[in-house]
Amino acid sequence: MANPPADALATSMRLNLSKRAAKSSLRALTLSPPTSTDFSSNDFLSLSSSPALHASFLTHLSSSPPRLGSGGSRLLDGNSSYAETLESDIASFHGAEAGCLFNAGFDANAGFFACVPQPGDVVVYDAAIHASVHEGMRLSRAGVRLSFWHNDVDNLQHVLEGVLAGDALVRTGKRSVFLAVESLYSMDGDLAPLAAIVEAVERLLPMGNGKIIVDEAHSTGLYGENGRGVVCSLGLERRVFARLHTFGKALACNGAIMLCSPLTREYLINYARPLIYTTFMSYPSLVAIRTVYDLMINGGTVAPAAHMWALVSHLHTRLLALSLPPSNRLLHIPHLCPESPIFSLLTPRPRDLARECQAAGFMVRAIVAPTVPVGGERVRVCLHAGNSFEEVDRLVGVVGKWVRKMEVDGAEKARL
Repeated sequence: MANPPADALATSMRLNLSKRAAKSSLRALTLSPPTSTDFSSNDFLSLSSSPALHASFLTHLSSSPPRLGSGGSRLLDGNSSYAETLESDIASFHGAEAGCLFNAGFDANAGFFACVPQPGDVVVYDAAIHASVHEGMRLSRAGVRLSFWHNDVDNLQHVLEGVLAGDALVRTGKRSVFLAVESLYSMDGDLAPLAAIVEAVERLLPMGNGKIIVDEAHSTGLYGENGRGVVCSLGLERRVFARLHTFGKALACNGAIMLCSPLTREYLINYARPLIYTTFMSYPSLVAIRTVYDLMINGGTVAPAAHMWALVSHLHTRLLALSLPPSNRLLHIPHLCPESPIFSLLTPRPRDLARECQAAGFMVRAIVAPTVPVGGERVRVCLHAGNSFEEVDRLVGVVGKWVRKMEVDGAEKARL
């Protein structure tokens, strides 16, 4: 009997994986050594390891009904008065009229951009916008989707002017332009010029058909009074159409909320497929979110955030003290202090630097294409309230030692 043909699907999958491996872009799950110092995760306020928050969560949970799973989709049996009250309280904390809870930020962005923009509408987005927005746009009925250069307000204005010149329905306010931006971008750690963006949109679209959506996933808990976010810190709550706040980063939970008008909330409930066709988050997840928001409301995150911001300044000062010469091409250190706890150490050898740091007990990650553009490879360093000044000093010492070693190795190879 002849040998059966090779499994076509398995052959195709292996081929695609081998192509990624050949380009050094093959992804794999890893485990951080339990003794390593965290300079990698999004746990900016170190709440995931807070004994006080853990104890408070257990107290909340023990005083609640003995319920685990939600029981179904929120439109069927998964909803509860607890969820609706929590949703309302979170919206109030962030200065919004209403909000809609989702199982994840990805679900919220994908669901929103897939259903809210209408046929004939236009979506304009920052070139560095998250993959979840791209997923939503892919499914959207809005036929025109245009990017603008990252954080470039002049280019945004140019794109909007082009839309207005070519679309009479937008000019007359009969169709909308949705603008997707993030308040804090996770790879470069830079803030969007939100005030200037809002002013540009309002000036070019004075009929109110410019709808700004701000993803605050990485800024939740870090900016504004008691961690309300960048939009609140700038007083723009009534000038943006919707905001996404996620709970899985600085807040150490899971899930997300899309802050919006009551009408938009009702529309999401009726049309957002990631909300409709999935089991809602578990009751303990809701209790965890309630616990951390109670902590924020009562000012319990102010001190951890202050320590984290002190570390940001300290790390920048220590990196500048390495006094790398202008001719150095191994490592680029930003001249200005970053506006966030996310540092990007740009280097053409990110994996080498990451391995050196990991071998010294520091968990950092190499970020390479296609996650970042070719030429933008870096080691991403995230600071946390749980880090110490001494840990930062030791990390910078390892980075400096690596640079000097690479320079010596390069000089020796040049002599051969």
